[in-house]
Amino acid sequence: MVKAGAKMIDNSRAFRQDPEVPLVVPQVNAEDLDWNKGVIANPNCTTAIMLEAVAPLHKAKKLKRLIASTYQAASGAGAPGLAELELQMKEMVEGKPLTVKAFQHQLTYNLIPHIDKFDETNWYTLEELKMRNEARKMLHAPDLMLSCTSVRVPIPRAHSESLNLEFEEDITPEEARAILAKAEGVKVVDDPLNGGYPMPLDATAKYDVLAGRIRQDISRNDKKGLDMFVSGDQLLRGAALNAVEIAEHLIKRGLV
Repeated sequence: MVKAGAKMIDNSRAFRQDPEVPLVVPQVNAEDLDWNKGVIANPNCTTAIMLEAVAPLHKAKKLKRLIASTYQAASGAGAPGLAELELQMKEMVEGKPLTVKAFQHQLTYNLIPHIDKFDETNWYTLEELKMRNEARKMLHAPDLMLSCTSVRVPIPRAHSESLNLEFEEDITPEEARAILAKAEGVKVVDDPLNGGYPMPLDATAKYDVLAGRIRQDISRNDKKGLDMFVSGDQLLRGAALNAVEIAEHLIKRGLV
């Protein structure tokens, strides 16, 4: 189909690190669509959610280092993962032994710091390494220092991420909120005294990534560090919606 002139938007991991294939979230790097050769890759859902909020800050202040901890919903493991969470909750209420098949351990009343296979050379999981490798490619920042810990949590839908960010230039929480308030695909939810912060329940079935808990990193003696929390619907922003938006941008840029 590609040889015949069609465009293929691929949601698997197969092409994400192929140097001949652009890896795209339109709000982050739509310009990379211009050099596509027929195949465009969709990033991992956690990368897409993270970069919606991080890319605008990177463009303004240049990101140097990022530490991420992800809290990923059961449905991120597909229909079997969501079904098992619901079944375990029912079995627990009924006092029955819990079914454990989709995950390595019981998920209900638990957290599992293990998503995808382990790379035995460094003991990161492939899910964690995707965050680093995909962010570097999409931000055109091959030397970006990024470390991630990915955790499966017992909620049905929407992933959340705790982000510690170090920039080349000074940045204040007020500046970050102003930048993100103008960013397409991001909704600032940052009123903690009144319970206003990103939560997966509020991000579910929403197009925007919610960004909040924005604060200066107090471990530093300068203003180059921020902490932030984000939540996004991994089935929409991290997958289906992004694929549709890629197609829309291909049309908008006259590439189909």
